[in-house]
Amino acid sequence: MSGNEVIFDSAAIMRLLPHRYPFLLIDKIIEVGDDHAVAVKNVTVNEPYFQGHFPGQPIVPGVLLAETMVQTAAFIGRTPESVAEEGGKQRQFFLAAVNMRLRKPAVPGDQMVIRMAVQTQMGDLRKVRGEIKAGRDTLVTGDFNIGSRE
Repeated sequence: MSGNEVIFDSAAIMRLLPHRYPFLLIDKIIEVGDDHAVAVKNVTVNEPYFQGHFPGQPIVPGVLLAETMVQTAAFIGRTPESVAEEGGKQRQFFLAAVNMRLRKPAVPGDQMVIRMAVQTQMGDLRKVRGEIKAGRDTLVTGDFNIGSRE
């Protein structure tokens, strides 16, 4: 699947991820493959964390950018049909951030495009690499270890 069509909208995302407001951090999934996923997050001034980070010059906290990347990675290899068949929430745990670089701040008005790809997989452990871009600007790059637990 590829292109800019919406593969998972917010309702479908909530069927797979256990996260809810204010910690459901992706708006839609626009591309999914066996080894990658692409999500979109529209940053608005109404995000709850902007009340304290930083009033007058709001930027998205780096730890939330990392979580946004991990939430996107949870969709790698998923299809709407596979999510419907599973009937439950996918428990992907953020185990480690490796070589994460915050290159530019994410600010209100940005439309972030999050691209994540599997580098290696051993059982339930995945090492993924990704980036967040807003327009032509790269905001974040990094490698992450994620895994699932029963």
